[in-house]
Amino acid sequence: MAEVEEGRKQSEEFTDESEEEDSEEEPKLKYERLSNGVTEILQKDAASCMTVHDKFLALGTHFGKVFLLDIQGNVTQKFEISSVKINQISLDESGEHVGICSEDGKVQVFGLYTREGFHENFDCPIKVVAVHPQFTRSNYKQFVTGGNKLLLYERNWLNRWKTSLLHEGEGPITNIQWRANLIAWANNVGVKIYDIGTKQRITNVLRDNVSLRPDMYPCSLCWKDNATLIVGWGTSIKICVVKERNPTEMRDLPSRYVEIVSAFETEFFISGLAPLADQLVTLFFVKENSDQMDEEFRARPRLDIIQPLPENCEEISSDALTVRNFQDNECRDYRLEHSEGESLFYIISPKDIVVAKERDQDDHIDWLLEKKKYEEALMAAEISFKNIKRHDVQKIGMSYINHLVEKGDYDTAARKCQKVLGKNMELWENEVYRFKTIGQLKAISQYLPRGDLRLRPAIYEMILHEFLRTDYEGFATLIREWPGELYNNMAVVQAVTDHLKRDPTNSTLLTTLAELYTYDQRYDRALEIYLRLRHKDVYQLIHKHNLFSSIEDKIVLLMDFDKEKAVDMLLDNEDKISTDRVVEELADRPELLHVYLHKSFKRDHHKGQRYHERQIGLYAEYDRPNLLPFLRDSTHCPLEKALEICQERNFVEETVFLLSRMGNCRRALQMIMEELEDVDKAIDFAKEQDDAELWEDLISYSIDKPPFITGLLNNIGTHVDPILLIHRIKEGMEIPNLRDSLVKILQDYNLQIMLREGCKKILVADSLSLLQKMHRTQMRGVRVDEENICESCHATILPSDMAKPFNVVVFHCRHMFHKECLPTPGTIHGVQFCNICSAKKRGPGSGILEMKKEKKTKQLLLEKKTPKNAGPKERTRSS
Repeated sequence: MAEVEEGRKQSEEFTDESEEEDSEEEPKLKYERLSNGVTEILQKDAASCMTVHDKFLALGTHFGKVFLLDIQGNVTQKFEISSVKINQISLDESGEHVGICSEDGKVQVFGLYTREGFHENFDCPIKVVAVHPQFTRSNYKQFVTGGNKLLLYERNWLNRWKTSLLHEGEGPITNIQWRANLIAWANNVGVKIYDIGTKQRITNVLRDNVSLRPDMYPCSLCWKDNATLIVGWGTSIKICVVKERNPTEMRDLPSRYVEIVSAFETEFFISGLAPLADQLVTLFFVKENSDQMDEEFRARPRLDIIQPLPENCEEISSDALTVRNFQDNECRDYRLEHSEGESLFYIISPKDIVVAKERDQDDHIDWLLEKKKYEEALMAAEISFKNIKRHDVQKIGMSYINHLVEKGDYDTAARKCQKVLGKNMELWENEVYRFKTIGQLKAISQYLPRGDLRLRPAIYEMILHEFLRTDYEGFATLIREWPGELYNNMAVVQAVTDHLKRDPTNSTLLTTLAELYTYDQRYDRALEIYLRLRHKDVYQLIHKHNLFSSIEDKIVLLMDFDKEKAVDMLLDNEDKISTDRVVEELADRPELLHVYLHKSFKRDHHKGQRYHERQIGLYAEYDRPNLLPFLRDSTHCPLEKALEICQERNFVEETVFLLSRMGNCRRALQMIMEELEDVDKAIDFAKEQDDAELWEDLISYSIDKPPFITGLLNNIGTHVDPILLIHRIKEGMEIPNLRDSLVKILQDYNLQIMLREGCKKILVADSLSLLQKMHRTQMRGVRVDEENICESCHATILPSDMAKPFNVVVFHCRHMFHKECLPTPGTIHGVQFCNICSAKKRGPGSGILEMKKEKKTKQLLLEKKTPKNAGPKERTRSS
């Protein structure tokens, strides 16, 4: 609820403490008293009406004066209009012409800069006057007056005023509002709307509560836009929309009609209305005998913001205003005027004028700070930093930090320092010293600037010393997180060294000292500490700073700490630490040497081949599971040495592999059967060697051992004829699972037969298909035309005279010959081959040579057959 105080103050100063103190809802409006010249006017006179323009205000008084005021309330012009009450002041949109009417019947419409216009005295009081919104334009010189009649005045082309009666007979006209071509007025019966363009009255909105006196509870009218009229009368509000009528429905009806889109009752009596976006600002008069209000608030006017709904409304905010002499005022004494351009609302009473305006972002921040909602205030200031005028983001942030410190929320306060203090070094250092004073350096330590902005080294050293004194772990964390350039490294090293004198085995301090040595590039000392502590970062330190020359004599320490990482590092950097050097260092630790050589062998079977002989003993001693894979993969391992070691240790599998690799397969098979007694391994070994003699030895050894015979029957079917084994089995010998083994042999045999038959069918089908395809291909015709030539004589294949008979031979290879140019058929009678294609198998040019040779042979044979006494013609013919 709002309370108006003297002077220009913010809305919080107008808020009544009894109702707003505990409210968490932010008010929507703020209030100021219109002072300056207005204060002096209202001390001697009383306000009767006021009209608002975007540029100035026009105030009418009970003593017949009209004052033009600026927005701050300073008087700019004064007009002595009458000696009695000014009832209404009307301005056009340009603010250049004004219409004034008074209780003694005077009506004046004139230009503020010319004073030329209409001046008339009527014999009855004129309650309202309204000039055309476009009165400045020559063709809109119109205004209306309202007393007992509604009269329209128009200036004609002779510069004379023509009067038209628009309405009478329903009591005095109490309110007129003109918007565009629509005039709305109220009388004792209701509200009418007149379309000045079509000169038609559109509607009549009846008054709801006829028991209220119209002169005591006058009607309030307000245009929201060119088609929406808001009507408030008594406790009733109606929102009317002027719409165009469908041409097919007109007949004798007006071209427009009015639809009431919202109608609802309010709790109090309406003294004024004004639009605010899609909401309404309503000025209410509260009767003194209202039982719903506390006695101290009775008769105070209320300014509410409501959201209209079709049949009711929702209250958004409500402020009770304490204006001067509010106890003496009635509903008709209050008015509400508004400025559309700036959303300003003026509450006019006889002795006071209050301006209500929407709260801006500065007001919002003021309210948040008052409610101690500092975080929201800071966020609002950051979002609207370009629009706020009275507040500074950093100052709000400092207030927030102070508030958090007072609450004891030091961690949040320190975290907010990052955002609020920004790059202001002086503020940062002040905050650090404040946190030191209250013993909370730890809270601010993790938020200190470390990037482009850096405080003095003494600040960081002060915090480090505080942590070193009270919290070793926190000290180590800061050393890891802070760049070494922030503080004097040597001073911190000395401080840590002093503490280590009292606690020399403290691992946290030792690790931190190693990190400080690293920052100071004393890597050898850092490495010593890391190795002493077996710290996981030792390998990273070695890699990062290339300390391989420093670890040549520390390989055993590294291996003891983490074998896998150490070996990987050594193998990755063989160019810096050679294999020979590593082997030399690990000579006294064979278990570590084996790990190193094993990984080296895994990476490259040929690397370190000189140590393969040594590795045999290492595998046999420390890693037998990998001995056999090593023997399989190594090509540099001395087999005799390996065999000797394996036989000494009775490693049967490894011995079998070595014997087979050295060619002594019979001995290897014998060991499998005698020592391992594993028929499956024996069979696998025989299959791998694929030697008939081994199979014979295996059968001979197994013939008196039924389990071995079962294994052989189940597995040798594809390598050895099972009949040979079956014939050698002694009669009467009991063999486990013999029936199943024989069934499996028969099934395997049937499977082989089926596979063969299936393969045969596939082969025959494919052969037939390919033969048919070849036959279809060879049966196709071949085009022969004049472009083709004989491959023998190279003449055109077709004669120039197609009428003569001729013979042409075309092969499937598409080579063509004259029949007479072909050589004699080959050895197969009647079968002719293309000599060109056949010659490709014998060499280039052989086909042509053969054809020439064949032709020459034919000529020689003909010459031999020709008689010696034949004449020239006969020889020629014969030839």
